[in-house]
Amino acid sequence: MIVHIKEIILKAQKEGYAIGAFNTSNLEMTLGIARAAVVQKSPVIIQVSETAIKYAGLKPITHIVKTIAKNEAVEVPVALHLDHGRSFHSVVECVNAGFSSIMMDASNLPFDENVALTKQATDYAHKRGVWTQGEIGSIKGVEEAIKVSEREAFMTDPEEAEKFVELTGIDTFAPSIGNVHGIGKLREGVPKLDLERLKKIHEKVKIPLVLHGASGLPMSEIKKAIKRGIVIINIDTELRIAFTEALRKVLKEKPEEYDPRKILAPSIEAVQKIVEKKIKMFGSNNKA
Repeated sequence: MIVHIKEIILKAQKEGYAIGAFNTSNLEMTLGIARAAVVQKSPVIIQVSETAIKYAGLKPITHIVKTIAKNEAVEVPVALHLDHGRSFHSVVECVNAGFSSIMMDASNLPFDENVALTKQATDYAHKRGVWTQGEIGSIKGVEEAIKVSEREAFMTDPEEAEKFVELTGIDTFAPSIGNVHGIGKLREGVPKLDLERLKKIHEKVKIPLVLHGASGLPMSEIKKAIKRGIVIINIDTELRIAFTEALRKVLKEKPEEYDPRKILAPSIEAVQKIVEKKIKMFGSNNKA
Protein backbone atom coordinates (compact mmCIF):
# COMPACT_ATOMS: atom_id res chain seq x y z
CA MET A 1 0.00 0.00 0.00
CA ILE A 2 1.16 3.51 -0.74
CA VAL A 3 1.75 5.62 2.38
CA HIS A 4 3.27 8.99 3.14
CA ILE A 5 6.98 8.64 3.85
CA LYS A 6 6.63 10.34 7.25
CA GLU A 7 4.59 7.40 8.55
CA ILE A 8 7.44 4.94 8.15
CA ILE A 9 10.38 7.27 8.80
CA LEU A 10 9.24 8.73 12.10
CA LYS A 11 8.51 5.21 13.41
CA ALA A 12 11.96 3.99 12.29
CA GLN A 13 13.67 6.99 13.87
CA LYS A 14 11.86 6.38 17.17
CA GLU A 15 12.60 2.64 17.23
CA GLY A 16 16.20 2.77 16.00
CA TYR A 17 16.23 1.02 12.64
CA ALA A 18 16.56 2.23 9.04
CA ILE A 19 14.34 2.02 5.97
CA GLY A 20 15.80 0.97 2.64
CA ALA A 21 15.26 3.37 -0.27
CA PHE A 22 15.61 1.26 -3.40
CA ASN A 23 15.86 2.69 -6.91
CA THR A 24 13.72 1.43 -9.76
CA SER A 25 13.36 2.24 -13.43
CA ASN A 26 11.04 -0.49 -14.69
CA LEU A 27 8.37 -3.07 -13.85
CA GLU A 28 10.78 -5.87 -13.03
CA MET A 29 12.91 -3.89 -10.56
CA THR A 30 9.76 -2.65 -8.84
CA LEU A 31 8.35 -6.18 -8.53
CA GLY A 32 11.61 -7.40 -7.00
CA ILE A 33 11.61 -4.62 -4.41
CA ALA A 34 7.94 -5.02 -3.52
CA ARG A 35 8.10 -8.81 -3.23
CA ALA A 36 11.11 -8.57 -0.92
CA ALA A 37 9.24 -6.12 1.30
CA VAL A 38 6.27 -8.49 1.47
CA VAL A 39 8.37 -11.53 2.38
CA GLN A 40 10.26 -9.61 5.04
CA LYS A 41 7.16 -7.73 6.27
CA SER A 42 9.07 -4.48 5.91
CA PRO A 43 8.17 -0.90 5.07
CA VAL A 44 10.10 0.27 2.04
CA ILE A 45 10.84 3.38 0.00
CA ILE A 46 10.79 2.96 -3.77
CA GLN A 47 12.56 5.84 -5.44
CA VAL A 48 13.14 7.04 -8.97
CA SER A 49 15.76 9.41 -10.31
CA GLU A 50 15.50 11.97 -13.10
CA THR A 51 17.27 9.55 -15.44
CA ALA A 52 14.76 6.81 -14.56
CA ILE A 53 11.93 9.22 -15.30
CA LYS A 54 13.53 10.12 -18.62
CA TYR A 55 13.84 6.41 -19.44
CA ALA A 56 10.39 5.21 -18.36
CA GLY A 57 8.31 8.39 -18.32
CA LEU A 58 7.00 10.03 -15.15
CA LYS A 59 3.40 8.82 -15.38
CA PRO A 60 4.26 5.23 -16.39
CA ILE A 61 6.84 4.68 -13.65
CA THR A 62 4.62 6.38 -11.06
CA HIS A 63 1.67 4.17 -12.01
CA ILE A 64 3.88 1.06 -12.00
CA VAL A 65 5.02 1.74 -8.43
CA LYS A 66 1.55 2.66 -7.17
CA THR A 67 -0.16 -0.28 -8.88
CA ILE A 68 2.35 -2.82 -7.57
CA ALA A 69 2.16 -1.30 -4.08
CA LYS A 70 -1.64 -1.54 -4.18
CA ASN A 71 -1.83 -5.07 -5.55
CA GLU A 72 1.43 -6.89 -4.71
CA ALA A 73 2.21 -5.21 -1.38
CA VAL A 74 -1.24 -4.84 0.10
CA GLU A 75 -0.17 -5.02 3.76
CA VAL A 76 3.27 -3.45 3.39
CA PRO A 77 3.83 0.34 3.57
CA VAL A 78 5.45 1.69 0.40
CA ALA A 79 6.54 5.32 0.01
CA LEU A 80 7.40 6.94 -3.34
CA HIS A 81 10.38 9.33 -3.44
CA LEU A 82 12.25 11.40 -6.04
CA ASP A 83 15.97 10.69 -5.76
CA HIS A 84 18.41 13.47 -6.76
CA GLY A 85 16.03 15.98 -8.29
CA ARG A 86 18.33 18.51 -9.90
CA SER A 87 15.75 21.12 -10.91
CA PHE A 88 12.72 22.84 -9.43
CA HIS A 89 10.80 21.63 -12.50
CA SER A 90 11.46 17.99 -11.56
CA VAL A 91 10.30 18.64 -8.02
CA VAL A 92 7.05 20.25 -9.19
CA GLU A 93 6.31 17.38 -11.58
CA CYS A 94 6.87 14.70 -8.93
CA VAL A 95 4.92 16.53 -6.24
CA ASN A 96 2.01 16.87 -8.65
CA ALA A 97 2.34 13.19 -9.62
CA GLY A 98 1.69 12.13 -6.03
CA PHE A 99 5.16 11.54 -4.57
CA SER A 100 5.19 11.98 -0.78
CA SER A 101 8.88 12.92 -0.72
CA ILE A 102 11.30 14.65 -3.06
CA MET A 103 15.02 15.37 -2.97
CA MET A 104 16.20 18.75 -4.17
CA ASP A 105 19.85 18.08 -4.88
CA ALA A 106 21.59 21.40 -5.44
CA SER A 107 24.76 20.26 -3.68
CA ASN A 108 26.85 21.12 -6.74
CA LEU A 109 26.03 24.80 -6.22
CA PRO A 110 27.56 27.28 -3.74
CA PHE A 111 26.01 27.10 -0.25
CA ASP A 112 23.78 30.17 -0.62
CA GLU A 113 22.42 29.03 -3.98
CA ASN A 114 21.85 25.53 -2.64
CA VAL A 115 19.89 27.02 0.27
CA ALA A 116 17.79 29.22 -2.02
CA LEU A 117 16.86 26.43 -4.44
CA THR A 118 16.24 23.87 -1.70
CA LYS A 119 14.05 26.31 0.23
CA GLN A 120 12.07 27.10 -2.93
CA ALA A 121 11.44 23.39 -3.46
CA THR A 122 10.62 22.87 0.22
CA ASP A 123 8.14 25.72 0.33
CA TYR A 124 6.36 24.36 -2.74
CA ALA A 125 6.34 20.79 -1.44
CA HIS A 126 5.26 21.61 2.10
CA LYS A 127 2.22 23.55 0.89
CA ARG A 128 1.12 20.29 -0.71
CA GLY A 129 1.97 18.03 2.22
CA VAL A 130 5.14 16.59 0.67
CA TRP A 131 8.42 16.01 2.53
CA THR A 132 11.75 17.26 1.18
CA GLN A 133 15.34 16.07 1.37
CA GLY A 134 18.43 18.19 0.86
CA GLU A 135 22.17 17.72 0.72
CA ILE A 136 25.38 19.68 1.27
CA GLY A 137 28.85 18.40 0.69
CA SER A 138 29.29 16.24 -2.38
CA ILE A 139 28.68 12.51 -2.62
CA LYS A 140 30.99 11.62 -5.46
CA GLY A 141 31.85 8.35 -7.14
CA VAL A 142 35.18 6.53 -6.99
CA GLU A 143 35.18 6.73 -10.77
CA GLU A 144 35.44 10.51 -10.41
CA ALA A 145 39.01 9.98 -9.25
CA ILE A 146 38.84 11.64 -5.85
CA LYS A 147 41.96 10.83 -3.88
CA VAL A 148 41.47 9.76 -0.28
CA SER A 149 43.51 12.75 0.83
CA GLU A 150 41.15 15.08 -1.02
CA ARG A 151 37.87 13.42 -0.02
CA GLU A 152 37.49 15.41 3.19
CA ALA A 153 37.06 18.61 1.18
CA PHE A 154 33.84 17.17 -0.25
CA MET A 155 32.41 16.08 3.10
CA THR A 156 29.66 17.83 5.02
CA ASP A 157 30.65 20.32 7.69
CA PRO A 158 28.50 19.78 10.82
CA GLU A 159 28.12 23.54 11.44
CA GLU A 160 27.02 24.12 7.85
CA ALA A 161 24.63 21.18 8.09
CA GLU A 162 22.88 22.73 11.09
CA LYS A 163 22.58 26.08 9.32
CA PHE A 164 21.38 24.47 6.09
CA VAL A 165 18.58 22.53 7.79
CA GLU A 166 17.48 25.62 9.70
CA LEU A 167 17.42 27.86 6.61
CA THR A 168 15.71 25.42 4.26
CA GLY A 169 13.20 23.67 6.52
CA ILE A 170 13.88 20.26 4.95
CA ASP A 171 12.53 17.09 6.54
CA THR A 172 15.45 14.70 5.87
CA PHE A 173 19.11 15.46 5.30
CA ALA A 174 21.75 13.61 3.25
CA PRO A 175 25.30 14.24 4.53
CA SER A 176 28.51 13.44 2.72
CA ILE A 177 30.64 11.38 5.12
CA GLY A 178 32.89 9.47 2.74
CA ASN A 179 30.05 7.58 1.06
CA VAL A 180 30.30 7.40 -2.73
CA HIS A 181 28.04 6.52 -5.63
CA GLY A 182 28.59 4.11 -8.48
CA ILE A 183 30.04 0.74 -9.35
CA GLY A 184 33.68 1.87 -9.08
CA LYS A 185 33.79 1.41 -5.32
CA LEU A 186 32.66 -2.22 -5.64
CA ARG A 187 35.58 -2.88 -7.95
CA GLU A 188 38.22 -0.76 -6.24
CA GLY A 189 37.21 -1.04 -2.59
CA VAL A 190 34.42 0.56 -0.58
CA PRO A 191 35.73 3.58 1.36
CA LYS A 192 35.14 3.75 5.11
CA LEU A 193 32.58 6.17 6.45
CA ASP A 194 33.65 9.08 8.63
CA LEU A 195 31.50 8.00 11.56
CA GLU A 196 32.86 10.65 13.89
CA ARG A 197 31.74 13.33 11.43
CA LEU A 198 28.33 11.66 11.23
CA LYS A 199 28.06 11.69 15.01
CA LYS A 200 28.77 15.44 15.09
CA ILE A 201 26.21 16.07 12.35
CA HIS A 202 23.61 14.02 14.24
CA GLU A 203 24.24 16.07 17.39
CA LYS A 204 23.41 19.25 15.49
CA VAL A 205 20.79 17.99 13.04
CA LYS A 206 17.81 16.32 14.69
CA ILE A 207 15.86 15.43 11.55
CA PRO A 208 16.27 11.94 10.00
CA LEU A 209 19.57 11.46 8.14
CA VAL A 210 19.94 9.71 4.78
CA LEU A 211 22.89 7.58 3.69
CA HIS A 212 23.40 7.77 -0.06
CA GLY A 213 25.75 5.47 -1.96
CA ALA A 214 25.34 2.62 0.52
CA SER A 215 25.77 -0.26 -1.94
CA GLY A 216 28.59 -2.52 -0.77
CA LEU A 217 28.88 -1.15 2.75
CA PRO A 218 29.40 -3.91 5.34
CA MET A 219 26.88 -4.57 8.10
CA SER A 220 29.26 -3.25 10.75
CA GLU A 221 29.37 0.19 9.08
CA ILE A 222 25.61 0.19 8.51
CA LYS A 223 24.84 -0.59 12.15
CA LYS A 224 27.16 2.14 13.38
CA ALA A 225 25.65 4.64 10.96
CA ILE A 226 22.11 3.83 12.16
CA LYS A 227 23.18 4.44 15.76
CA ARG A 228 24.43 7.87 14.63
CA GLY A 229 21.18 9.06 13.11
CA ILE A 230 20.87 7.36 9.72
CA VAL A 231 17.21 6.46 9.14
CA ILE A 232 17.09 6.08 5.33
CA ILE A 233 19.64 4.04 3.37
CA ASN A 234 19.80 4.29 -0.43
CA ILE A 235 20.60 1.24 -2.54
CA ASP A 236 20.86 1.38 -6.34
CA THR A 237 24.12 -0.01 -7.77
CA GLU A 238 23.80 -3.45 -6.18
CA LEU A 239 20.31 -3.81 -7.65
CA ARG A 240 21.54 -2.92 -11.12
CA ILE A 241 24.36 -5.43 -10.86
CA ALA A 242 22.04 -8.21 -9.63
CA PHE A 243 19.52 -7.48 -12.38
CA THR A 244 22.01 -7.38 -15.25
CA GLU A 245 24.11 -10.33 -14.09
CA ALA A 246 21.00 -12.51 -13.93
CA LEU A 247 19.96 -11.31 -17.36
CA ARG A 248 23.38 -12.03 -18.89
CA LYS A 249 23.38 -15.50 -17.35
CA VAL A 250 20.03 -16.40 -18.89
CA LEU A 251 20.98 -15.08 -22.32
CA LYS A 252 24.26 -16.98 -22.22
CA GLU A 253 22.79 -20.27 -21.03
CA LYS A 254 19.62 -20.09 -23.15
CA PRO A 255 20.52 -18.20 -26.35
CA GLU A 256 17.47 -19.63 -28.14
CA GLU A 257 14.98 -18.34 -25.56
CA TYR A 258 12.71 -15.65 -27.02
CA ASP A 259 10.09 -15.21 -24.29
CA PRO A 260 10.89 -11.95 -22.39
CA ARG A 261 9.02 -13.25 -19.35
CA LYS A 262 11.29 -16.26 -19.02
CA ILE A 263 14.36 -14.13 -19.72
CA LEU A 264 13.51 -11.46 -17.14
CA ALA A 265 12.03 -13.57 -14.32
CA PRO A 266 15.47 -14.46 -12.87
CA SER A 267 16.33 -10.74 -12.78
CA ILE A 268 13.26 -10.05 -10.66
CA GLU A 269 14.31 -12.81 -8.29
CA ALA A 270 17.89 -11.50 -8.14
CA VAL A 271 16.71 -8.02 -7.18
CA GLN A 272 14.36 -9.48 -4.58
CA LYS A 273 17.21 -11.44 -3.02
CA ILE A 274 19.39 -8.33 -2.62
CA VAL A 275 16.54 -6.25 -1.21
CA GLU A 276 15.65 -8.92 1.34
CA LYS A 277 19.28 -9.05 2.45
CA LYS A 278 19.41 -5.26 2.86
CA ILE A 279 16.11 -5.12 4.73
CA LYS A 280 17.43 -7.55 7.32
CA MET A 281 20.69 -5.62 7.52
CA PHE A 282 18.82 -2.35 8.15
CA GLY A 283 16.60 -3.91 10.80
CA SER A 284 13.25 -3.04 9.18
CA ASN A 285 12.07 -6.64 8.75
CA ASN A 286 8.85 -7.40 10.63
CA LYS A 287 8.23 -3.66 11.09
CA ALA A 288 5.38 -3.32 8.57
